[in-house]
Amino acid sequence: MQSEQTTPFLRIGTRGSPLALVQARHVRTLLAKEHAIEESEIEIIVIKTDGDRTQSENLSLKDIGGKGLFSKEIEAALLAGYVDIGVHSAKDMATKLPEGLEMEVYLEREDIRDAFICHCASTLEELAQGATLGTSSLRRAAQLRHFRPDFKIIEFRGNVDTRLQKLAHGIADATLLAVAGLNRLGKSDAATGLLDPETFPPAPAQGAIGIETRTGDKRTRNLLTPLNHRETNEAIIAERAMLATLDGSCRTPIGVLTRRQGVQLLMSAQVLSPDGVQCFAEQIQGTANEAPKLGRELGKKLISAAGEDFMARLRESRDI
Repeated sequence: MQSEQTTPFLRIGTRGSPLALVQARHVRTLLAKEHAIEESEIEIIVIKTDGDRTQSENLSLKDIGGKGLFSKEIEAALLAGYVDIGVHSAKDMATKLPEGLEMEVYLEREDIRDAFICHCASTLEELAQGATLGTSSLRRAAQLRHFRPDFKIIEFRGNVDTRLQKLAHGIADATLLAVAGLNRLGKSDAATGLLDPETFPPAPAQGAIGIETRTGDKRTRNLLTPLNHRETNEAIIAERAMLATLDGSCRTPIGVLTRRQGVQLLMSAQVLSPDGVQCFAEQIQGTANEAPKLGRELGKKLISAAGEDFMARLRESRDI
């Protein structure tokens, strides 16, 4: 006699990378604890994305579609009702979500910094003239070129283990990875050092896990609400509003550092040319309950500082 099939309490859609699975399992653990159920009652459904399928090709993300590569299949599954939530690295998400979806729940943010990983030097400054650095991030590449124009930057795609293996095999002298990802994977000891976020501001929403849901799905939203970390939420909303104002994507070199002082948010951001030659920086401060407005105003300040000609050239470079 067949056992009766039961409907899962909730279905989580996620990529299948080691980091994505760690993040999805973390959400499952938090939900199970919050609602006093067994973790086995929450199903994790792995969905392969275009970003995963192209990892082995070592192509630049800016050349093959940008942020949507890591989310569109999960979003299609959400819209079709195949899963109830999508768990994402918030920095990988486009600022404009598909109609019918929203991402308004964020777990407490991890370390926002980038890690410097190298077997031949202790710091970026100590690297030899003309050293080769591997990265798939246009922001990191531009920041590195701005910091040391002598660096040679090469494309470096793959999951964390793949990038660490490439480094061990001497394909590059050094690389940069998000500290948050290393910490979540239990690989924090791989970091040679940590970059100063004042000099190397991270990507918007770096270090945060975002949970995407269907608009109007009140049951799911009510289940998720206790997981939302208010201070993280306010910072990410501000950063994504800034990014949207700049019309930014992973094909735009943009970094932002958001700090909190009481009820105040202090934001400093930069937009760079891909070659790192030009870098425009601005900052803003205001109350956290005005997070979207702060982000938009900071974006406008950056556009004003850089000038319309620079922004137009940046858009053209993305479209090539």
